[in-house]
Amino acid sequence: MSLRIKVRLALLLAASSASPMIAHAEPPLFAEATPPSAPDYADARNWAAGPAGPGASAAVPGGASPAARNVPADVFYIHPTTFRSTVQWNQDLSDATTNAWTDASVIARQASVFNACCRVFAPRYRQASFLDREGGRMQALELAYKDIEAAFDYYIAHENKGRPFILAGHSQGGFLIAELLQKRITGTPLRDRMVAAYTIGVGVAGSEIAARFPDVKPCRMPTETGCLLQWNAMLSDADLATASKRYAKYYTDRFGPAADPAPICINPLTFDTNRAAAAATQAKGAVPGDPGEGAPRPLIRGAVAAECVHGLLSVKPAAALALKPLPGGVMHYHDYGLFYEDIRENAKLRVSAYLKSRKRKR
Repeated sequence: MSLRIKVRLALLLAASSASPMIAHAEPPLFAEATPPSAPDYADARNWAAGPAGPGASAAVPGGASPAARNVPADVFYIHPTTFRSTVQWNQDLSDATTNAWTDASVIARQASVFNACCRVFAPRYRQASFLDREGGRMQALELAYKDIEAAFDYYIAHENKGRPFILAGHSQGGFLIAELLQKRITGTPLRDRMVAAYTIGVGVAGSEIAARFPDVKPCRMPTETGCLLQWNAMLSDADLATASKRYAKYYTDRFGPAADPAPICINPLTFDTNRAAAAATQAKGAVPGDPGEGAPRPLIRGAVAAECVHGLLSVKPAAALALKPLPGGVMHYHDYGLFYEDIRENAKLRVSAYLKSRKRKR
């Protein structure tokens, strides 16, 4: 398997090496497959977190700042791929095994990052699987997006009640957040209620932001709001220049030539585009170990250095974290966990800055 293919798999369709996988068989063409039934988001069972409570997003690793009550904002979070079927294009939401793995591997380890600043709303959705036959992957992602849009519309109509919100996702979830940002947020009144958008682990390019979300800019400072955050972590000894070119090719293949096709990178240890590098001493707390069952392990402080290089986040994690990279030094599984407390504290700061700015405008 080429590095390009590995990066593309990591880009949209990876969540955890230990997630359930259905036995191999020749998959049907997308057009010949019967899609699972569309979820009704008035049914609380179709939310991993939200109308019926926080679920697994209530997790707080040891050493993390505490979760907050009566928070002033929400987060609409989309999980990465946790459905690894080789025979089905999209997950059926009645699949209890995948739902349980989703809760354990990412709702508890990613969505929970935001429980110190926000109520968490995390829909289950007919996520796209690993299949890629005759162009069906994009059709499977389009089906997944229909659910995300329906869930977001339900959230706005019935749960939001005018509150500010964060959009956040990872991998496939980050891809879908970018779609939602383009189709439901930019150019609408909802744009003014968006604190920030996290398209983590995707590779949104500089030119893509201007083309798709003209009223949204990359977040340049820790307190900036209404902006977009992104990083894609790779080990510092990986071939970052070549990987960046392949991300750029993914952009140009999809959107055509551009002045700035490389992915954007915001260092989550500084959240400051003028400070591209940060030593491990600045790291507030990383989750050790690969995503898995059980509660997240206690955070380790000062365990990762990071620097934006060629649009990618070059990282040096401490051995004590015991993190496994994907081939090519890709640290996709750990885009959130490496910076758990850093993201957590900054999200609180960003929400606070948003609320202060709105008070000044009254």
